[in-house]
Amino acid sequence: MKRQKYSLIVLLIIMNLSVYAQPGDKAILAKGMNFIETQIYSAEDDAKILELYKNLRVADVSDGLDIVGLPGTGLVSPEIHACWVDLKDFKHVFRGIAITVRYVPTQRPALPAPGEDFSKWESNFYNTISTEAFTPLIRPGTAIVIDDVEDMDIGSIGSNNILNWYRMGAVGVVTDAGARDTDEIGLEGVPLYLRKKGRGIRPGRNEIESVNRPVSIGGVLVCPGDVVVADGDGVVIVPRAVAEQVAKYASGILTNDKAGRKGLYESLGRELDKTVK
Repeated sequence: MKRQKYSLIVLLIIMNLSVYAQPGDKAILAKGMNFIETQIYSAEDDAKILELYKNLRVADVSDGLDIVGLPGTGLVSPEIHACWVDLKDFKHVFRGIAITVRYVPTQRPALPAPGEDFSKWESNFYNTISTEAFTPLIRPGTAIVIDDVEDMDIGSIGSNNILNWYRMGAVGVVTDAGARDTDEIGLEGVPLYLRKKGRGIRPGRNEIESVNRPVSIGGVLVCPGDVVVADGDGVVIVPRAVAEQVAKYASGILTNDKAGRKGLYESLGRELDKTVK
């Protein structure tokens, strides 16, 4: 029985390797083929990982990545920065588990057909072409990572939809493009990291290409299930495969940093704040 089970495992491995090593079926390739598999994690697994990252800073995590042999691997371009910053309670800071979505420039007409009502055309575009199909995946602890059209003035994120995502459980949003209504987003207190501020709506400008597939944000690969940490220093992505190991090292770095700064606070007669307690 064990030999049969072993043989079946070997056979499955060989079959999988043959798919990747010899993807010569033109019909399959012509329809498009994904070569990076999306891993699925349970809410319980995500919660355990996030507990390890509960107090970690981007700097700590960056150092942890160095220690496991991935220096600079997850450091998102500093061009992607906090939309707003709260230096009292650090409400702009978040740690989450990535779900991803990719929008691309549309090749569809940017105006309604002759005689078609603009509102009807706009509604159809939102509901069928440039949708928010990723929302069913949102759960407590989700970090929404949006690969969008950075070269166009598009406000794919606004004060309405980002607040709804927050209501559904998202802890923060990262995009390599723009957002609009940024004054209201800051007032709402939903963590957002973006490249620039935008104004245009999605209809006529972009359309959804994929959900929960690997994306590139600020020069960094982000896969669904990766850990996203964001604070005033920027954004860092931790590959899920090394997330526990990185958190272990980063936690030690934070503990030592707190102890050192606490001593300096005390020598200065300075009241201790939450960053050193």
